[in-house]
Amino acid sequence: MDKSQKREVSKLATVQKWGNSLGVRIPQKTALSHGVTNGSVVEIVDTEEGILLRPKKKKLTLEDLLAQTKGKTPPSEVDFGRPEGRE
Repeated sequence: MDKSQKREVSKLATVQKWGNSLGVRIPQKTALSHGVTNGSVVEIVDTEEGILLRPKKKKLTLEDLLAQTKGKTPPSEVDFGRPEGRE
């Protein structure tokens, strides 16, 4: 299934009081499939169809990106010879 096709799966949950707010528990399988864990930030969107919750993607810093390299340096430049044509 490509991203242009919307996948909708209906699940029921009970809204419960949590302090002065209301909360909904997200089933573990659903949370894991969308990368939501305890402490994740989600965006709450009020639409004509209802309430939409979607995970807020973390904006990676340069430090985060460098940590993903695990200290490895990128491969050195490869020489393919002289340009041919209008490269």
